[in-house]
Parts: sequence; C-alpha cells; structure tokens
Amino acid sequence: MSPGSRRGAAQWGAPAEPQTAELDVLVPTSGRNSELAVTLAGLAAQDDPPFRVIVGDQSDSGVLGSPAVRAMMRVLRAQGRAVELHRHRERRGMAEHRQFLLDLSRAPRVLYLDDDVWLEPGALEKLVAALDEQRCGFVGYAVQGLSFLEDVRPEETQHFEPWGDEGVQPERMRPGPAMERRWPLHNAANLAHLAADLGLSDGDRIAYRIAWVGSCVLFERRALVAAGGFDFWESLPPRHAGEDRVAQWRVMECFGGAGIVPSPAVHLEAPTTIVDRRHEASNFIYPRSGTDDPDEARRREETRMSEQPNPIQIQKFLGGVGYPAGRDDLVATARDSGADERVLDALRALPEKQYQKPTEVSDALSDS
Repeated sequence: MSPGSRRGAAQWGAPAEPQTAELDVLVPTSGRNSELAVTLAGLAAQDDPPFRVIVGDQSDSGVLGSPAVRAMMRVLRAQGRAVELHRHRERRGMAEHRQFLLDLSRAPRVLYLDDDVWLEPGALEKLVAALDEQRCGFVGYAVQGLSFLEDVRPEETQHFEPWGDEGVQPERMRPGPAMERRWPLHNAANLAHLAADLGLSDGDRIAYRIAWVGSCVLFERRALVAAGGFDFWESLPPRHAGEDRVAQWRVMECFGGAGIVPSPAVHLEAPTTIVDRRHEASNFIYPRSGTDDPDEARRREETRMSEQPNPIQIQKFLGGVGYPAGRDDLVATARDSGADERVLDALRALPEKQYQKPTEVSDALSDS
C-alpha cells in the first residue's frame, strides 16, 4: 500500500524533494511537551494530503528541551513534511497566539490542532474530503475523551442535527437556546456513542450543526481571513477563553461550518493550561448577545445575499465539474445546479482558460 505523500522508511535516507503543502497544521503550545509529542506522532501517521506543521511555542524553556518532541519533528521531516518552530514568548492571550500562527500560514487551508489531540491514521484525509464535499468555511472533529466510553449520555446526544441534502449553509450563532442545545453533544465520548447508535462505518462522514468545535478545526484560509481571523484579540484581556468560538461564529455567518462524525480525534485528557476562564471572548465581542434578535439576523442575511458572491459560495454550484474545465463548462454546471445570475455573471467574467482544479477557479474569482 502506498503511503501517499508521506515518505516511508525506505526513503528516509534519500534526499527529499520539497512538497507543496495543501494545508498548514497550526499548533499553539505551552508547557505540554509530552502531549505535543503525542500530537506530532498522530500527524506522522497521516498519509495525505501534503501538509506543513507550524508550531507556536510559548513554553518557558522551549519544546526543543524534550527528546520526544525533537524525535517526532525529525520523523515528520524524514517523511517529507516541513516543520517550522516559532518561539512566541510574549503572552497576549490565545486569540493573539492563533492570529500569530495564521499570519505565518501560506497554504490555502489551515488546520488548528491543539497540542493535546491524537489523530487516528487517515483522519486528516477524511477531514479534507469533508471540506471538499461541503464547500463551506470550516469543518472540524470534536475531540473525544475515551475514558468516558462507559459513560453513555443519551440526553446529550438527542439533539444531534445533521445537515440535509442542501449541505452546510451559513447560519448565525450566538449565546442562546440553539447554542445551549448543541454544545453538550461534544462532551465526554458522546460522538463515539452516537456513531455506534447510527451504525456508521469508518468510511462514513456526516456533517452536522454545531455551536462550535474545539481543538481540531480545518478552515478554508480565505474564509477565515475574510471573516477577520482572530483580529479581535486586541479587544480581549490577555487571560481569556472561547476565542475559537468567536472566530468560528464569524466564519459560520458568512460561509457556514460543521462538525463531522465519526470523529477520529482523541483528547489526551491532560489538565488544561487555560485555568482562568472568567473572561469569555464572546462576552467582549458580542456584549449584547444574550438574546438572538431575529430581525437583526434577517437583515444580516439580506445584506449577505445582496453582496457579490464569494468563491466558496460559488463553489457550491460547481460540484459536478470534471477538471480540467473551461469557463463555459463552469457556467453550464453552475446553471444546471440552480445558480442565480450573480453567480453566473461572476463565472462569465473569468478568463477563458482550462482550470485544472477548484482552487484555480477560486483564485481567479478572487482576482476578477
């Protein structure tokens, strides 16, 4: 069996040709050397797609003091993966740390992976496939605590809401009933029990509605940047929590986001390094968000729909394209998929050429 883009042991001694990373794995870390080594080991078990690892290190003495971390970095590099380690000593909160990593990224997709998560072999390829299928802003695996496998919680899985045939759509999320109904699904080992209840196989993928996803989230970088990334960090006190929630809500509102089950992401269940959780980021960014104003939501949706369609929204109508494809092929496929005139006009304005893959179309749409 071919290891895909991952170089196997027989090739480690030969010179490695540089890979073009299709995604950047962004790992913020602080004081968790053992857990970070396990996280890197999980990445070393992934075959595809080609990826780069970027670690932001806020540990007091630096992660390179750990033999296990150094060893796993060497393994990844022997496999042909680029690994970057950046010391980021000034502590201005997790939102700033995540923005720091986003600014370092260069690939069209970014995976935020916490330093206490192990990924099952094949997990990354499946998550990428889910994002390809849904054409939304992000998808994620909610991490599972396997010490809870005997702790079945049907009262927390009963509100599982899969997306339908329409696929993932933009939606507005704020503190309120929908959030309170959805977030308990990600507790304990609930997704493992849910997958068993649904009779899912390892090859299945179901996208479902979320409040947010913690610890393992794959973004279209363009969507995250368009929504502002974590640029709100300056509005927060240095000690805060929930910054990932705010960033995901902003992407969800414009591009949509989803969780994916089964989840092959395992939480190592180490003590949290964010012990002061008195300052919830959403309370600073959405200070009047205790109630969800339906009129405001409607106005936001009308504004979004009146704007020029963005590349990710347009890609929803190009699912049947066989690449390489010309401009007329793209227009015809979009028309057959029910695209409106705004989408068709955007495609008609593209340069006439043969597009080899969806990202080339998205790049051309952004430049047009």
